[in-house]
Amino acid sequence: MKAKETMILDFLQNSSQFIIPIYQRTYSWEIQQCEQLWDDIIRAGSSDSIKVHFVGSIVYVAEGLGTVTTPSQLLVIDGQQRLTTVILLLEALKRALREDEPVEGFSAEKIKTRYLTRHLEKGEKFYKLLLSQTDDETLKAIVREGELPAEASLRVKENFTYFVEKIENLKRDLSPLCLGIAKLAIVDIALNRGEDNPQLIFESMNSTGKALSAADLIRNYILMGLQPDLQTRLYENYWRPMEVDFGQLAYGEEFDSFMRHFLTVKNKEIPRSDQIYETFKMYAHRSQTESASVEGIVNEMRQFASYYCAMTLGKEKEADLRASFNDLKEYKVDVAYPFLLEVYDDYRKGSLAANEFAQIVRLVETYAFRRAVVQIPTNSMNKTFARFMSSVDKSNYFESVKATLMSLTSYHRFPNDEEFSRNLVIRDLYNSRNRLYWLKKIESFERKELPAFEEFSIEHILPQNTDLNEWWRNALGPDWSEVQTRLLHTIGNLTLTKYNSEFSDKPFPEKRDLEKGGFKSSPLVLNSGLGVLETWNEETIGVRASALIIKALKVWSAPSFDPVLAKSTNSKERPRMQYSYDDHKSLSNPKVMEIFNALKMEILALDPSIYEDVLKMYIAFKAETNFVDVIVKSQSLRLTLNMSFAKIQDPQNRCLDISDVGRWGNGDVSFKVNSNEDIPYAMFLIRQSFERQFDQD
Repeated sequence: MKAKETMILDFLQNSSQFIIPIYQRTYSWEIQQCEQLWDDIIRAGSSDSIKVHFVGSIVYVAEGLGTVTTPSQLLVIDGQQRLTTVILLLEALKRALREDEPVEGFSAEKIKTRYLTRHLEKGEKFYKLLLSQTDDETLKAIVREGELPAEASLRVKENFTYFVEKIENLKRDLSPLCLGIAKLAIVDIALNRGEDNPQLIFESMNSTGKALSAADLIRNYILMGLQPDLQTRLYENYWRPMEVDFGQLAYGEEFDSFMRHFLTVKNKEIPRSDQIYETFKMYAHRSQTESASVEGIVNEMRQFASYYCAMTLGKEKEADLRASFNDLKEYKVDVAYPFLLEVYDDYRKGSLAANEFAQIVRLVETYAFRRAVVQIPTNSMNKTFARFMSSVDKSNYFESVKATLMSLTSYHRFPNDEEFSRNLVIRDLYNSRNRLYWLKKIESFERKELPAFEEFSIEHILPQNTDLNEWWRNALGPDWSEVQTRLLHTIGNLTLTKYNSEFSDKPFPEKRDLEKGGFKSSPLVLNSGLGVLETWNEETIGVRASALIIKALKVWSAPSFDPVLAKSTNSKERPRMQYSYDDHKSLSNPKVMEIFNALKMEILALDPSIYEDVLKMYIAFKAETNFVDVIVKSQSLRLTLNMSFAKIQDPQNRCLDISDVGRWGNGDVSFKVNSNEDIPYAMFLIRQSFERQFDQD
């Protein structure tokens, strides 16, 4: 390796031709990075005290053995973003200069022949910089001042336009810009082919530009070390089709998420968002150890990427499946994608029909919405779906999925009709995630002609204004304020309308009878029945809520399933001995039993899904898993919290670190409860363990 500091204009002028290898990421700088570079250049060009402005390093390796007469092309390992951006800026400046030369060396002709082109060459050799496939044609068109391609690179086009506009704003005072560009310096790092490891150097570079995504790192990891022919074949056959499937914007925004889901499928564990690249390297190493080829790994990635794009980017061709994917995406059930990627793979292999797959997607959506209504923490679903397929009998695929879903317990459970209905009638749906989702679903159910939902907004039939007018106060009765607070955002009081501003806080009869948009003339299913009502109060809100809940049970219906199959699914758990309070002799002490019952009542009140599991040596309280274990002593209770001692917040310093001590129970934190007076503080500690098990990246 050879490194030296040099000015970027000298670097461009004295180099032959730069090529961005196919394994490098596409040009990804956004306006934010361009604006920072522009501000730095103008500041440097406007100050005599600034002699040089350092913009980072450019690392490259010669493609072959060059000579004086035939200089070698230079493959850029790191620095593509700043190199491309400077080229775009110079092209914009070249066009603005016309015949002027405000600073020595800065004329349109000199910029073109020194820094942008190799003016005596033809074809590909004409250009000073060749980008990767997505960006190359756009940059070439800009440099030759030609028409941009139909599928122009969004970033290249946008950033060039930005520089053109910034230069126009200088009003022909181009000297500070020219002087600033002349002060740009880089570290020129040339690698020795065969001696330096480009991949390790690439990973260790501290770029001053935009951080590399997992997609960038993974592509480089796969392709960089391969022979050129294999490198090109893998890129063109597998990686490039993935880029095309995602499209320019979605590739940058979605690919890392896809890789996280793909790795979850392969490892049955969810990688942290900041560990996707490291997790992929371990997966690839393990796969190759098991005789999988690099091509096999990339081929599988390409297949699963096509499934992901079909599900998330509207590219599914089968209509019913596409509709189910769209609804799932609207409700943002991203945690289900590892499971659904596996199902999609089996669907492609013929293990289940399209209509069965669509029903599975609908079940996942229903599962997520019911849990949200019941207020089960969503962050327990990621583990559910990461390992869901291990319980599915693929010889009876669709029935097994339903049975497995309905067999889930505790925080994984599928809320039944009674629990769903009971919560739906009281839940604040207006301030819930994606508040329009449930209204649109009810309105759309079993309808072929749908309204243009983008034209509608949510209407509170009983207004939100806390200073209700006399009509509303009389309609709601003497406790009008309490009724309004309790029912305002619930299912019975919410609907859709195009005339929200016209409705305002008007009395219900006026809302009902408005000539345009009144409930009486509304074509919406949601508003059916409102046109015949004389008033709107607690009773009518309750009646409407009951009617909508009946429909909701159809929209988000629980599946019918084979109970024998469900029992078979549950029977996979190893049977164990059953224990009771009689096995904990100290509970016969009335004092200890009183403390235990008081503590148990508080723990179970944390959430309805918490349950008690009596074991031989302790009594566990579980949700996702054990979060507190109670060891019954002769005169007290010893609690073990399932969390690390370093994470506990214990302002009274009453907890013990038992990480290196033999004990019953789970976790590293111990706390003693001697009386009922200790229970409030015990609950403060227990709640931390309870909430921690649902924390996720």
